[in-house]
Amino acid sequence: MWSIKDKLSTRLLNICVASLCKTKQLEKTEAVIVDGIRIGVQPDVVTYNTLITAYCRFIGIDAGYSILYRMKEAGINPDVITYNSLIAGATRYCMLSRCLDLFEEMLEMSILPDIWSYNTLMHCFFKLRKPDEAYRVFQDILLKDISVHPATFNILINGLCMNGYTENALMLFRSLKRHGFIPQLATYNILIHRLCKSGRGKAAREFLNELIESGYIPNAITYTTVMKCCFRCRQFEEGLRIFVEMRRKGYTYDAFAYCTVASMLLKTGKMNEANEYLGYIITNGFDLDLVSFNTIVNLYCKEGQLDNAYKLLYEAEKKGLECDKYTHSILIDGLCRTGNFKEAQQHLDYMRMMGFDSNLVALNSFINGLCKAGHLDHALRMFESLDAKDSITYSTMVHSLCKARRFYAASKLLLSCIRGGMRILKSDKRGVIDGLHCSGFSQEARKVQSKIRLAKILHN
Repeated sequence: MWSIKDKLSTRLLNICVASLCKTKQLEKTEAVIVDGIRIGVQPDVVTYNTLITAYCRFIGIDAGYSILYRMKEAGINPDVITYNSLIAGATRYCMLSRCLDLFEEMLEMSILPDIWSYNTLMHCFFKLRKPDEAYRVFQDILLKDISVHPATFNILINGLCMNGYTENALMLFRSLKRHGFIPQLATYNILIHRLCKSGRGKAAREFLNELIESGYIPNAITYTTVMKCCFRCRQFEEGLRIFVEMRRKGYTYDAFAYCTVASMLLKTGKMNEANEYLGYIITNGFDLDLVSFNTIVNLYCKEGQLDNAYKLLYEAEKKGLECDKYTHSILIDGLCRTGNFKEAQQHLDYMRMMGFDSNLVALNSFINGLCKAGHLDHALRMFESLDAKDSITYSTMVHSLCKARRFYAASKLLLSCIRGGMRILKSDKRGVIDGLHCSGFSQEARKVQSKIRLAKILHN
């Protein structure tokens, strides 16, 4: 029998393993387990379950399943949490047959599935657009008299909406409430999100009011969803009213909400008001995540306010926010919009100096900027100097060459793109072929058409 000291040591080992797994440091996790065993601290079922979850999430289901073999070799029996982690891993990759195999394997080992096993399987069916099968899983839960968790209803409601059965989801929601089900904030958020996505802004706002009357405090997800829906439907005043109301009532809000409002104001030409909102974000010390930060930088660049964009970049880097390749691509695009190609080139050089592994997104922005400004030959030289290209790179050049009526050169690039196995836009194909015909290169047009057909056969 293990002593209390041994159990405490294993508990500390599990805390270390969980912390390292959360930060994706799987090699260090393995090293910690090996060191633990070396000094006599034995891993238990919790240790292996944590490893399985991490390997499934960050590497793949096969890697997660390999831990199950190690677990059995160590003489530790898997439990329902072990299999739930594996089923969740298979669901993440929409591997239905693997989910069902794991379910069967669990039953063969006399491990009874719990509510989370069924919830995950139901979610997998919904993800694969199999709502009837998903609903049968729900019926199975009821028949087996398994205690239902609020998350079960959330999965069911979200799955129905996701598969086009929003009305059924709403009826189910009302029926559940009549039978004593107390919806969570997450339940309301699911319905509000789905109603907004289907353009039913009025119904979404009614749910927002119901949510408040039920005593819940709407979070950033709730009101930002409704606001965006209002703005998308060009109900700007209503969207702003919701935002102002949230602020007045003291509800929680974040930088992303301000970014949404500022974006709308910029799009409707209300520059001064937009700057007020952006200024509020910066001066009030909001902790910007990278998405919000990139949104603000993009807004500044689109309006030609590069000084403000670079000022924000400086402030963010000073606070320790690490910008990604998209941040720099936005800035390069902004420089190109204002005709500062020399500075855009310098910014690309800065990216190389900072050690970005891939700056193809930024290079594509630069090439696109050159093309739009009419510097087509410069763009072609840049294109030819690239070690790596993607379908966007090719599409930008093909489209620009067609626009300049240089159809023969465009056809050569199009065929090169086909040989590289990349996808071609229909508009690019049509532009090249029609342009060649109009320019008297009918034979070349037929050749391009036959090569496109051949590539389609080979890549199907």
